[in-house]
Amino acid sequence: MSHRWEFFRAGGVDQVSLRNGADLLALPELDQKLWVALAMPTAGVDIDPATLAMIDIDNDGRIRIADVLTAIEFVAGVWVEPGDVLASKDVVALAALKDGKVKTAARRVLTLLDKPDAKEVTLGDALEVVKTFEKTRFNGDGVVTPASAGDEAAVAQVIEDVIATVGSVPDRSGKPGVDAKLLETFGEQIDRLAAWAAAGEATWVEGLGAATGAAHDALVAIRAKLEDYFARARVVAFDPRAAAALGGTDEDLAALRTLTLTGDAEEVARLPLAPIDAGGVLRLAGPLNPAWTARLDAFMTKVVTPLLGERGELTAADLATVAARFDAHAAWRKDRPDVAVDKLGLDRVAAIAGGDERARIAALIAEDLEVAPEYDALTDVEKTLRLQRDLGRVLRNFVNFSDFYSRKDGAFQCGTLYLDARASRLCLPVADAGKHATLAPLTSACLAYCDVVRGATKKSIVAAFTNGDAEYVFVGRNGVYYDRKGDSWDATITKVVSNPISVREAFWAPYKKLVRMVEDLAAKRAQAAEAAADAKVGAAATQIATADKAAAAAAPAKDAAKPAPKKIDIGTVAAIGVAVGGIGAMVVGIVAAFTGLGAWMPLGLLALLLLISGPSMMLAWMKLRHRSLGPILDANGWAINGRARVNVAFGAALTELAALPPGSRRNLDDPYADKQRPWRLYLVLLVLLGLGASWYVGALDRWLPGRATSRSVLGDDAPAASKGPLLAPPPAPPPAG
Repeated sequence: MSHRWEFFRAGGVDQVSLRNGADLLALPELDQKLWVALAMPTAGVDIDPATLAMIDIDNDGRIRIADVLTAIEFVAGVWVEPGDVLASKDVVALAALKDGKVKTAARRVLTLLDKPDAKEVTLGDALEVVKTFEKTRFNGDGVVTPASAGDEAAVAQVIEDVIATVGSVPDRSGKPGVDAKLLETFGEQIDRLAAWAAAGEATWVEGLGAATGAAHDALVAIRAKLEDYFARARVVAFDPRAAAALGGTDEDLAALRTLTLTGDAEEVARLPLAPIDAGGVLRLAGPLNPAWTARLDAFMTKVVTPLLGERGELTAADLATVAARFDAHAAWRKDRPDVAVDKLGLDRVAAIAGGDERARIAALIAEDLEVAPEYDALTDVEKTLRLQRDLGRVLRNFVNFSDFYSRKDGAFQCGTLYLDARASRLCLPVADAGKHATLAPLTSACLAYCDVVRGATKKSIVAAFTNGDAEYVFVGRNGVYYDRKGDSWDATITKVVSNPISVREAFWAPYKKLVRMVEDLAAKRAQAAEAAADAKVGAAATQIATADKAAAAAAPAKDAAKPAPKKIDIGTVAAIGVAVGGIGAMVVGIVAAFTGLGAWMPLGLLALLLLISGPSMMLAWMKLRHRSLGPILDANGWAINGRARVNVAFGAALTELAALPPGSRRNLDDPYADKQRPWRLYLVLLVLLGLGASWYVGALDRWLPGRATSRSVLGDDAPAASKGPLLAPPPAPPPAG
């Protein structure tokens, strides 16, 4: 590798610095294992989707390393100094462009906007010209709309026919139109259906000619009912007893009695065509089912009379004879192509097949494609300006995460959540709740999933709390969320992923847990006492209400002995004394142990605190070391190459706690403040009690004058007297003289 790189450390990962154009052009040489991200989605990120669509070569909704390198290759071919794109801005000086086609197109943009002397072109300039070009009759996309036909109404009508039958594609202006592929599909269907229609003339029945189609329809409409009648007649000829059953039963006719009937009612149409004739003859002058008379008349007029002459009756042989004449026509109809253009009708299909409108539409498409190079040049100008504005941000959120770690907000962040006197800037959209449910616990961060609502719009976000504590972060709590545009949304917590926020929080966690346990136990005891009191009150009320009945039912004997009054139980008093003494001895023992430490007493207190809070702090420290943004980004469709750690110091910057502005004044006079307890007095009494207990057990004897020690004052009653001399006796005084 010929290029010398510079890396910076952030998030527990070495990230490459992009300082200039040389770094940019050398990115193809950089090992992909050193890129922070391998892929990112084009949706749900704070980068213009139109820019990402230009970078996304295969239009699959994801930006990969190959897409980024292709964009850099474009930059290398267009800019004099490729490093200019690292300064995200939406203007490019013409002198900064080295590609002749792009520079010429940029000058044309300025000319079209009446700014021929301008030295730089902006993204707004390019978008305005491109938008105007897209609305012109020919815009180079190979798609023509009915408006593209101009004053050729017949051509415009065929374009509308194509759209109505085989579909459409949007042109650059967004209007539905037709391209060469759709026109080809339409033409193939038109030709197939027109050829099929032309072949139908060969199947015309002699004597009917062009009326064959209508005659066939009349035959199809009545044929099944005629065959049903002749079949019934054959059964009656076989067994005359079937005439009553097959001719319509009394029950069938009785069912019609309560109906409002019309001539072609379905209930009537189900009855036989006519009274059954055992000879198999249908007498047309006889009684006929009124639901079928119109269809039978059409059949006789369009089929029987032209082919067999006038008839007063009809037999099964007559039906078979005329039906056989339509076999070829029926087979032709069965082969009718199943194509979308059939909805236009055969007459319209024939007119299109015989006209030249399709060729004229093809000519319009070709004319439209002739201006494609001009549009492509304008598109290159737009792409140049989009990359000038957005490529640097893409690189700072793909090659490295410098935007995120420099607190400029990463492209994956979507806003700020205000809740519980803090502002969490590390908010991300939630597109797939299932993936988040699987990956969220792996972040080792305290996460709050929220539903945010603005009007009729509702979506989900996840906010990471990386400062403060989670004591009042719970499901159902409400806050306010501000998106990137500054719009406010109502936010409600729906799920909390609990993890430590800081070691300080972990230090106090055991004590808070102890307080909660004591409060819970006290509440349970209070509830139990209240229930017992309620029961006693209820029993007393019952006893008072039924006192007269109880007295009458159980009157005591006059000479009954009164119960002896209860006496104080000496054993109980002794037990209470032993308990109090044990508690006192325990307290004295603890105090003696601490005071016995002497100058090491503070270290003993520290050891006790560490014994209680140490495990919780150690667990929190281990989790905070692994707190990472990677799993959440993976759940949003990113492919993160590194861990993207969020340590304690950086987390404190991502979640801001409430603080008074600098220079503010505080008035501490609160008229509604809780009554202050004399904690200082309590503390002084506690210290005096401790010192007294320490003196009593002799722990202070070595620091006191001889007459003030507990042994001197209490003598043999001092607890320390039984332990022998605390200090060696003083040496004997030297003899006088």
